[in-house]
Amino acid sequence: MRILPTWLREFVNLAVDDRQLAEDLTSAGIAVESVAEENGETIYEMDLTTNRVDAMNHYGVAREASAIYAVELKKVEPKLPAASGEANFPIVIDDAEGCARYTARIIRNLKIGPSPGHIVRRLELLGSRAINNAADATNYAINELGHPTHAFDLDLLEGGTIIVRRAREGETLKTLDGIDRKLSTDDLVIADAKRPVALAGVMGGFDSMITERTKNVLIESAWFDPASIRRTAKHHGMHTDASHRFERGADWGITPLACDRVAELILETSGGALTGDRIDAVARSLARRPIALHRSEVQRILGIDLAEQEIERMLGRLGFVLSPGLPHASAGPRTVHTVGSGGAHAAVVEAVSDFGVTIPTWRLDVEREIDLLEELARIYGYNKFPNTLPSFAGAVLALPNEQKDAKVRETMLALGYDETIAITFISEQEARTFSTVEPLGLANPLSEEAGIMRNSLLPGLLNMVAYNLNRGNNDVRLFEAGEIFAKSGERHEEHRTLAFTATRNLVPANVHRSAEPYTFFHMKGDIEDLLSAFQHRNLYFDAMTAPYYHPGRAARAVLDGETVARFGQLHPEIAAGRKLRQDVYIAEVLLDRLYKHSLREPKYERISKFPAVERDLSFVFDDAVTFERVRSAVDALGIAEMQLFAPREIYRGDKVGAGKYSVLLHAEFQSKERTLRDDEVAQWSAQIVQTLEKLGGALRS
Repeated sequence: MRILPTWLREFVNLAVDDRQLAEDLTSAGIAVESVAEENGETIYEMDLTTNRVDAMNHYGVAREASAIYAVELKKVEPKLPAASGEANFPIVIDDAEGCARYTARIIRNLKIGPSPGHIVRRLELLGSRAINNAADATNYAINELGHPTHAFDLDLLEGGTIIVRRAREGETLKTLDGIDRKLSTDDLVIADAKRPVALAGVMGGFDSMITERTKNVLIESAWFDPASIRRTAKHHGMHTDASHRFERGADWGITPLACDRVAELILETSGGALTGDRIDAVARSLARRPIALHRSEVQRILGIDLAEQEIERMLGRLGFVLSPGLPHASAGPRTVHTVGSGGAHAAVVEAVSDFGVTIPTWRLDVEREIDLLEELARIYGYNKFPNTLPSFAGAVLALPNEQKDAKVRETMLALGYDETIAITFISEQEARTFSTVEPLGLANPLSEEAGIMRNSLLPGLLNMVAYNLNRGNNDVRLFEAGEIFAKSGERHEEHRTLAFTATRNLVPANVHRSAEPYTFFHMKGDIEDLLSAFQHRNLYFDAMTAPYYHPGRAARAVLDGETVARFGQLHPEIAAGRKLRQDVYIAEVLLDRLYKHSLREPKYERISKFPAVERDLSFVFDDAVTFERVRSAVDALGIAEMQLFAPREIYRGDKVGAGKYSVLLHAEFQSKERTLRDDEVAQWSAQIVQTLEKLGGALRS
């Protein structure tokens, strides 16, 4: 939105230059995004938040400047000639919920033509195109006062009346942009006695627009319900200056002033005569109860002690009306404790605020006491607040799993993964694909693709992987820790999980190693690094995984007899469905289960000064015998001096036969107390051989 400082200065006398004014407005929350010069005129490009519709005009910004600099704001007081005759044009509001107020004036015998140069110039500087003196008057007024208005050709309105109602089934309206629109029964329309003539709060109708043949006009200034306007504009795919303001909450009280200002401009530029008094139909009042404001809250929240006169000045300049020392229901009752001869007593008394603040009609965004405190803070100046720490009487409470969460995050970052946060909602198809638990649906979903509370973190991560791959980033490592949701009868369950994903075309070569492809074993190593941070007695891996993993390239991690993780390559069919053209590896860690284990604490262990004894054993096993079974069987022997038992080489081929493999097993024995004897090591080796032969293994010579 554009604002002209020269126009602002017509309402408020400012001693500062345009650059300083822009800085001070921005500091007060009325952001000036840029200052430019165009045709010898300074222009502000504003960046206002959606709740500050009151400042989307020159008079509203001038009001802010008045409060910032403590100078008088000039009133807008249209000077209208005495009206002749009777208006005799009834306004009927059939839908009070959609239209609370409708104000109109009638001007007859005017002459439509071009607007004066100063109006045309200002409209062009603001990015608008001059049309004619009547239409330009409404455009000029919306930029000046911020309230949308509209002018109808009075002679094209049938039946001598205006009716504000909902559209009827089958009705159509040709809007000013020349498009025939099929109306919905939810659409609020302005109609004459026979047909709709405007889409209320959005755009006027083509059949009643001002042309060079127009002699008589009816000026409309109304207040429409924001939700109704938003629904209509969205339904028809329209966004206009009027709808932009109405759907954010326009000023209910300004409709007479805006109507009179447009009438004044039309009379000045088009001639004509004012007919009858102003027509002002009020279907319902939007008056709000005063808000209680306590100076003690000003001190507590803002940390400064503002004098009553200063509070009255700042809020008064913004249009708030303060009544000191009045009781207000919004403050609520308070309990007063007293101590007398009979002991302690408590009494509930009516709360009395320092001020009862009446909210101006143009500030629909101010609803609570804290909103008033924000107004005081920004007008006082955020840069004027002293640098002090807030008082705090409590204590910092660490969450139960805070250290474990921090360790998991630290480990993932150290492994080269980037943390991400995905949307909590997924589609039902994704929920069925990546989990077997019953999904938890939303009663009012944002869309069909986001209608289920996520029961897996993988869909969000895979969407991000696809986003990166589609933009040429082939080296992606992402992780997310968060809650997943599942339906459990009439209730729902939440479980904290960790998911991470990795994809690379190739691990690049460097001076230390040649290039190698990213494989399942890289991810297995990451899982082992993560789990090693937690205390456990036993960890093994098997092939029991979910169907969305690649068969034979996925595994399950079991920690002390409980599943804590699943990981591996994404199933090729699912990858193809998501148009992932390179291998993607995924992992899921059940943090609720993992966090049952304490973090591993570093412990000092003396290095033995006695030599270690090594033995290598070569065995042939059936493919069905996994190394987990081999290791578990050897661990069950309970040989305290055995410090290491691990595979060194694996061979499959014709020499061992189909369905079998040969493995070279390496064992190390060492004592911290003495040197081991050969006969002891030979006995332990024999026990290992006997145990492995019971598993079906054959010792190779």
